[in-house]
Amino acid sequence: MSEVKLTVNGRAVTRDVEDRTLLVTLLREHLGLTGTHVGCDTSQCGACTVHIDGHAVKSCTVLAAQVDGSEVVTIEGLADGASLHPMQEAFRTHHGLQCGFCTPGMIMMGIDIVQRHSSLDEETIRKELEGNICRCTGYHNIVKAIKAAADDMAVGTPSMAAE
Repeated sequence: MSEVKLTVNGRAVTRDVEDRTLLVTLLREHLGLTGTHVGCDTSQCGACTVHIDGHAVKSCTVLAAQVDGSEVVTIEGLADGASLHPMQEAFRTHHGLQCGFCTPGMIMMGIDIVQRHSSLDEETIRKELEGNICRCTGYHNIVKAIKAAADDMAVGTPSMAAE
């Protein structure tokens, strides 16, 4: 067993976990943050993407003990009360989802993409999304949503509440 201390969505958390516990398991089963989805258990789909210290990471590939002392932001940590994060709002406005299963991971990756690129075009967004799978769409509206959010975030729309 290891004691893990971290900040999750702005809240200090301490948990005793088995050494083999994955971060996604800590989030879902120990903290009840079920917005982070498990889609494949092989790091192929990206549905479990969260931010660790400001960077998008597939939480099924990280042991909880590895993030001791880190700041983790999940999909639940993005909205500020009733105000959605610009990326969440763009996915809603531009219909960047169908069944919604991949959406949390897509949104978390979308934010990371925007934060790493000063300007974005469709080709760059599609290339950056290669590690996130949506089984329902052709990605057109997801790409459109990320581009719209990038434009909104560039003109000073408030960024992530938790980061």
